[in-house]
Amino acid sequence: MKYIDLNKSVYDLVGEYPELIDIMSELGFTEIKKPAMLKSVGRFMTIPKGAKAKGIDMIDIILALKNNGFTFDGPSVDENMGAKPSQQLGMHVDEAGKDDEATRRKELIKSYLLRLEDESQLEAVRADFVKNFESVDAAEIMAAEEELIKEGMPVSKIKKLCDIHSSLFHGMSVEEIHGAGANGISLEDKRANKKEFAAFYKTIVGHPISTFSKENECAAKLIESFLADPRPEVLAKLSDLSIHYAKKGDLIYPLLDVKYGMFGPSNVMWTVDDEIRDGLRDLRKSYDEAKAIEVVNRAKEMIYKEENILFPLCAANFTDEDWNGIYFDSKDYDLAFGVDETWEGAVKAEQGDIDFEAEVKMPGGVLKVKELIALLNTLPLEITFVDANDINKFFNEVPKVFKRPAMALGRDVFSCHPPKIEPMVRAIIDDFKSGARDKVEVYMNKKEGDFLVTYLALRDRQGTYLGTMELVQNMDGIKKHLGL
Repeated sequence: MKYIDLNKSVYDLVGEYPELIDIMSELGFTEIKKPAMLKSVGRFMTIPKGAKAKGIDMIDIILALKNNGFTFDGPSVDENMGAKPSQQLGMHVDEAGKDDEATRRKELIKSYLLRLEDESQLEAVRADFVKNFESVDAAEIMAAEEELIKEGMPVSKIKKLCDIHSSLFHGMSVEEIHGAGANGISLEDKRANKKEFAAFYKTIVGHPISTFSKENECAAKLIESFLADPRPEVLAKLSDLSIHYAKKGDLIYPLLDVKYGMFGPSNVMWTVDDEIRDGLRDLRKSYDEAKAIEVVNRAKEMIYKEENILFPLCAANFTDEDWNGIYFDSKDYDLAFGVDETWEGAVKAEQGDIDFEAEVKMPGGVLKVKELIALLNTLPLEITFVDANDINKFFNEVPKVFKRPAMALGRDVFSCHPPKIEPMVRAIIDDFKSGARDKVEVYMNKKEGDFLVTYLALRDRQGTYLGTMELVQNMDGIKKHLGL
């Protein structure tokens, strides 16, 4: 007999029974045939959650699977088909209230977020929130968002809720309530309660949170100036937000996701950052006052989210090693709003012993390690190598337009890309692995010039896939030579 556990993810079930791809596709789960979707969304999507999201009757799914020789394990079919979302929510809250206070709080927060799909409910939800909570932990908000994503709510909807819900929690987070008194707490007490470290880190000149917060202070002043006098020349001064967001995207979100399993910020806040940055770019090309005010208000709200949710979340989890890595990698970026700080206590990670005189023997000759390093660093290219397991293994040491923080080495390549780019990266690498393609070229126009980005599949002499190489080449010299 072939058993289906309805608690398992679609990805895991397809791994056990590949024939499910055709069966589920015919039922309306067409995305299951897309490898990138199966490997990403499929890892947390279950059949019942997918049915709910798609509006497909579980009875039809059960009958189709039974007709194909499957039987069922896990939750009863009636449980997965019968209860309405509101009933399911109430059931979970009741059970959690008996067993786990943390789970009860999370389910309540989820219910508030779901009610905020109707924006007119904001004040009613706020009243209920005040009745049930004296305060809320920033991590609790993130956990509730992440669980809604796991349950199948589209990231785009979470992102919209994110814009609304921050106004719900204004002034109610633990970090806001206790943060103001953080400077009066001894260092020992701060170490005992890491969530108050965010306020403490702001007092350390050059610490990443200090620098990020000073950038926010500068941006906040410019935002208030613009809202008081919404002219394009005032808006132009906010362009450095793109640098601030780029640092967050490269240095903070992937670390929270990969090392600490907190994918909510990378899925939601990173998307909002990109939309604000794109909005500011579009406004530089064609100014529209109403649109500008909307974009700037989103940037203002993001400052609140960083200061009261994101930074305390990082402070509660990141180690000294993490912060040191962020500090040194951030030096590769342009200054944002002129904030230039030195962290006197920063300690650079040791690279380990390298035998620079060791020889590397290859079919084309022999190079010492120091010669090979010099060769790769002298090529007029930015070089990235991702191995066959999708892990970042090598960046050459040249000034980069496309930043490659040292912290990203040894990390999953997909985590280093914003949500809107990740599907494209997955598609390219999947094609390289399958042999469908060996090369992809993308031309990009950046403020630094025009660039050709080339992705190449690396294979051994037997054709086995070894990894992907990315080359970034500045095309300005070539264009000038050709008179273009």
